[in-house]
Amino acid sequence: MGDILLEVKNLKKYFKTPRGMLHAVDDVSFTLERGKTLGLVGESGCGKTTCGRSILRLVEPTSGEILFEGDDIMKYKKSRMRQLRQDMQLIFQDPFSSLDPRRTISEAIEEPLILSRKIKNSDDRFARVLELMEVVGLDERLVNTYPHELDGGRRQRIGIARALAMEPKFIVCDEPVSALDVSIQAQILNLMKEIQEKMGLTYIFITHDLSVVNHFSDDIAVMYLGQFVEKAPSEELFANPLHPYTKALLSAIPIPSIHNRRKRILIKGEITSPIDPKPICRFAPRCEYCTEKCMQEAPPLREVGPNHYAACHII
Repeated sequence: MGDILLEVKNLKKYFKTPRGMLHAVDDVSFTLERGKTLGLVGESGCGKTTCGRSILRLVEPTSGEILFEGDDIMKYKKSRMRQLRQDMQLIFQDPFSSLDPRRTISEAIEEPLILSRKIKNSDDRFARVLELMEVVGLDERLVNTYPHELDGGRRQRIGIARALAMEPKFIVCDEPVSALDVSIQAQILNLMKEIQEKMGLTYIFITHDLSVVNHFSDDIAVMYLGQFVEKAPSEELFANPLHPYTKALLSAIPIPSIHNRRKRILIKGEITSPIDPKPICRFAPRCEYCTEKCMQEAPPLREVGPNHYAACHII
């Protein structure tokens, strides 16, 4: 085990609704080594983004522990969290909506430097902005352009530059390439990987695109209705998926070949309501291997192989 940067224990985030408590994130635990990437995958609405934002305390968790470099940041007050957020940053999904349309590129990148008072001299700040633009591959001639004048790839590079401005240790990447063309996706992913290696950054990479996460992540956690159902090293998960939900997800990845077709596993049945769910396996109503035990108690996430965890009674 390497140097642990982040440890999450029994993280929960519930939202109050007229029908009861919605369990968006329910008892999630994991560790993340410094310089590594954890891919967080699952269908829309499974709680991936809420999990990432809860770790950053952008939405306040209901309960649990979040240990960053050994300190439980759940106990931090607002002033302490404000300082800590220089080390913990977020790259948003939609690069256009995350940028102020009234600010130029230089103003957008400079903003966190001004708010944090990290660099007080305006000339030094501008020099830092130009340095960040070079790091993310933005030409200096674009310094006074506005977001609407740029394509999606360049806008996302601005978002990455903003996140890097504080020289963070940890970044939550919330589907950073899902709004981009496929060719641009590859450029942004290569850029993020290059930056990670140069700066020793640690990522949580949230996505629903399994073909992307396979090449980008060291470990992958599969999420279903607020819970981890499987977690393993990237190569191991793709070579030996164990949970029925993971198998179904992997079967949906298209293969660019007319001769080597993958057999699709179709998931049928009703999705369990995330509002006050019963203490059973949440995937049971849609699982072809469902047993009586699955409908009576929730399976714990347990180690079934070296660093390979799964939450299933039949494994």
